[in-house]
Amino acid sequence: MLPIVSLMALWGFAAVTTASSIGDTERAKDVDAELLTPVADFVTALQAERTAAMRYATAPTAADRAGLKSARADTDKTVTELNDGVNTASSDAALINSALPGRISRLQSDAKGLSSLRTDTTTPAAAATAYTGYSAVIEHGFAVTGALTEEEGTADSSEGRVVLELSRVREAVAQERALLAAARGTGTLGREQYAEFVGAVATQRELLAPAVADLKAQHRAAYTKILGSEAYLRMVAGENRVRTAGPGTTAATAPALAQWDTAADTVLKGFADAEAEAGTAATAKANPFGWDTLGASGVAVVLGLVGVLLSLLVSVLVGRGLIVELLDLRNSALEVAGRRLPQAMRRLHAGQGVDIDAEAPMRRLVGDELAQVGTALTAVQRAALKAAAERAELLSGISGVYVSLARRSQVLLHRQLDLLDGLENRPRDTAELQELYRIDYLATRMRRHSESLLILSGIAPGRGWREPIALSDVLRAAVAEIEHTDRVQIWAVPRMSVAGGSVADVIHLLAELVENAAAFSPPSTKVHLRAARLRDGVLIEVEDSGFGMNEQAMADANRKIQSEKVDLLDAKQIGLFVVNRLRERQGLRVEVRESSSGGVTAGVLIPENLLRDDMPMAGEVLTAAPGGPGAHSRALAPASALIPKQSGGRPRD
Repeated sequence: MLPIVSLMALWGFAAVTTASSIGDTERAKDVDAELLTPVADFVTALQAERTAAMRYATAPTAADRAGLKSARADTDKTVTELNDGVNTASSDAALINSALPGRISRLQSDAKGLSSLRTDTTTPAAAATAYTGYSAVIEHGFAVTGALTEEEGTADSSEGRVVLELSRVREAVAQERALLAAARGTGTLGREQYAEFVGAVATQRELLAPAVADLKAQHRAAYTKILGSEAYLRMVAGENRVRTAGPGTTAATAPALAQWDTAADTVLKGFADAEAEAGTAATAKANPFGWDTLGASGVAVVLGLVGVLLSLLVSVLVGRGLIVELLDLRNSALEVAGRRLPQAMRRLHAGQGVDIDAEAPMRRLVGDELAQVGTALTAVQRAALKAAAERAELLSGISGVYVSLARRSQVLLHRQLDLLDGLENRPRDTAELQELYRIDYLATRMRRHSESLLILSGIAPGRGWREPIALSDVLRAAVAEIEHTDRVQIWAVPRMSVAGGSVADVIHLLAELVENAAAFSPPSTKVHLRAARLRDGVLIEVEDSGFGMNEQAMADANRKIQSEKVDLLDAKQIGLFVVNRLRERQGLRVEVRESSSGGVTAGVLIPENLLRDDMPMAGEVLTAAPGGPGAHSRALAPASALIPKQSGGRPRD
């Protein structure tokens, strides 16, 4: 999207620029029609009225009176148009030029005060005053025009400042004409009038050539034609004669003055037409939507719009294709990570073989980058399966070693226990018998550790019972497999039995929990073993009075007990992993929680399907140690005497 946004930004810039050009042209046309043209017409009419007034002041005739009256009427008409243009102007004058509103107000005030200039001008003094007043008003008009030239023009018009200089050239010629018209009666120019005449000639000659050179070629042609005309040459010749004659001379004779006046009038009209063509007329004819206004920016807007639309179309098509491919790639990755890879891992952990080529067929590294990403994901999947298979082989090998060692240890331990049975049955003194009992306990614990190796390897231990065993005997048998049996106190036990197929696993699980409770509590404290009948089964609690466990350690212990996966390479707390395997195999519920005494309580729920309410016959269970089924002291009893057996001997292996 970034290239598209950039392209749209460039297109927007071109569109704004083009719209600004159109707006500038429209505004220039409005300013021209509402302000520039009325001001220019007012100045031109006032110049003509000034000349007529000077002519009438020196030698008033009926024709001069009629001419003055007509000139004043034309001026009044332009005043009305000026006021209408100012009132209806759509452009804010202050935005064009901060001084423009004041200049327009001053020009309107001058237009209202024309009546004071139109008093009796039959005397030379009155005529001089009127000349000065008319010239001041005209200068105020040029001030308004000068402020308006700051508004950007159109491509068809020449620069506003150049047109203003040509307006001043025309004003200088009009001043010359008015001064010579004032000298018509006497045929001579006074010193002051002469100085003003010479200054006007110098001004118009100084401004004319550079201003014409700065015009556009199409507008310069009209001025070039005027400057080469016979009327302009006669006007220049008359100016030279007056300048050469000096003040107070009779250079301005009636015939010569009449010819010069005619030539000057022709030149003034030509200047007015050429000035309008270069300025207001050119602006009025400008087309806001023409090539000169729009030009390359208009083409850029059109082509840019086409480019933006094509880019959007291509981006949508390409983007949709990329999205489809990305969705397929995402779904494939989620399928691998969420279903296929975990299933393969579970089969590997279960000891089943996995065909890596079938699970993750290797793709050829062809296609675009997305296809290569898919190939890389397949390579990652294959690497994960290969590592898991190697780990499973390693675990299988370790498990085989465990099983082999455990089987060998069991054979030796069984032989040792048989020898101990023979030795215990011979007549001996109490001290020797006690030592034999201790060896018996150690052998029993060693047998349990061998069975733990088999359980962790996924092999069922050899011990088993066909008939149900009383729950009290199961608890006493679990206590018999730990070292400090005298620290365990068994409380009242419900009269019920455990199914024979589950007895060995329940004894082993409880022995692990009881041994853990005794190992992690002070030697002076007791480990309490309780059993209670519940609606869903029997709850057995192993409670110690140790220092307890923090929340993280307790959560970690419960995770190891209840997790579906057992990491045999984790050497810490192997007993918890044994409990995990036994719990899963028999469907038991095991949880470690904080006890009311500050220690730890391990709860084991034996489900109803593993229990029997009928007690086994007395012949099926050996006699307990001295002290009865609730006793915890086994001072002279061997461990084998506390473990339930089948009638006729030891539990079957």
